[in-house]
Formats: sequence, C-alpha cells, structure tokens
Amino acid sequence: MSRFLVAKSKPFSSLLSPRHLSSPLKPPWGPNFKQFSASASAAGRTADRDRSSRKTLVYLVGLAAAMVGASYAAVPLYRRFCQATGYGGTVQRKESVEEKIARHARDGTTTSREIVVQFNADVADGMPWKFTPTQREVRVKPGESALAFYTAENRSSAPITGVSTYNVTPMKAAVYFNKIQCFCFEEQTLLPGEQIDMPVFFYIDPEFETDPKMDGINNIILSYTFFKVNDS
Repeated sequence: MSRFLVAKSKPFSSLLSPRHLSSPLKPPWGPNFKQFSASASAAGRTADRDRSSRKTLVYLVGLAAAMVGASYAAVPLYRRFCQATGYGGTVQRKESVEEKIARHARDGTTTSREIVVQFNADVADGMPWKFTPTQREVRVKPGESALAFYTAENRSSAPITGVSTYNVTPMKAAVYFNKIQCFCFEEQTLLPGEQIDMPVFFYIDPEFETDPKMDGINNIILSYTFFKVNDS
C-alpha cells in the first residue's frame, strides 16, 4: 500500500501576524507624488495655453491676409452699400445734396458751430503711388460747403490704374457729411511719373448742429485709400 505524504498548510489566519497588521500599505509612487502631480498639471496647463496662443495667432494672420486680399474685390459692394444707406456721406436717391442745400436755404437754416475736417490718405499694399492730401484740415460750419484736394503721383515705370474707397469718422457723423463731387470709386490712370490733383467738394448738413448725438463732436476725418486695379 502506497503511502502519501500530505503537507499540512498553515491556516490563513496565521499569515496575518501582528507585524503585517501593524505595517500600513505604502503607495508605490513614493512620498513625492503630490509634487510630481502638481508639476505635471502645471506643465499641461502651460502646453494648453501655448497651443491656444498658436491657434489664435494663426487665425489672426489668416484673417488679416483675407482682409487684404478681399479689399479691392469689395470696392463695388462697398459702393453699393454706401449708395443704399448714405454711409460715409454718399448721396441717396431720395434727396440729392443740391436738393438738401436748396431746402435748408429756403428754410433759412443758420448755424454757428465750427467743425474741423481733417484729411487722411493711404495706399494699399502693392500700389506704387504717392498719395497725400494737399491740406491738413479745413474749418467749416454746418450748412456750408467746402473744397479740398488730394494729390496722387505714379512712382512706377509703368501706367497704373487705381480706384479709391473712403471712410468718414466718427461713423455716426458720416450721415451728415455729404460729398458733392468726389473721385472715390472712379478709376484713375496715371502714366509713369504723372501727378494729378483730385478735388473733393463736400457739404455738412446743418442738422448736424441740432442732433444731440453730435454733441462733443467737433472733428471729422475724411480718409481715402487707393487700390491698384489688376490688369485684365
């Protein structure tokens, strides 16, 4: 008869000696885990901010490029917008500047407030023109008309055709700034080295003086920007 030796196993309770029970389990990551975790979190936040800043920069650069590229293409739309709304002093069909002047003349409208109209000139990128106002400013009262000039010179060795847009600031005063004669939105072709003077004949509606929204506005800036017309 075969004999089998059976090893007696110790009961489970015997494994739980006082030494085991009195020694708490220690985390494997060590005592510096909190400091490491805080450093990692800070690094993550910095990386997120850097990614956000790069995205914002890329967006702004792309937006600026799109605006420059679309500027000249938007000239016809801008002209129609001004004609439809009167923005920037563009004459609307319902009443011409001449009719407005005649109406105020019949009503005997008079004003005493003096407005300083300043002039600004710019050219778009790639436009080889020198473009400047011939006078820095003029002083005029609402209800009066005034004449100003801008000078353009082609500094390239080839004929250049340009077209201009304009802007009146502050924007809320633009509705009272009416241009009787203006070179805006009209193509101007200059030969190499040619220089021309372009007039702007404008009229400030006398209702400017009685509008409470115009209180404190004593300066108006008329700005023009010339764009190069691409050769077809």
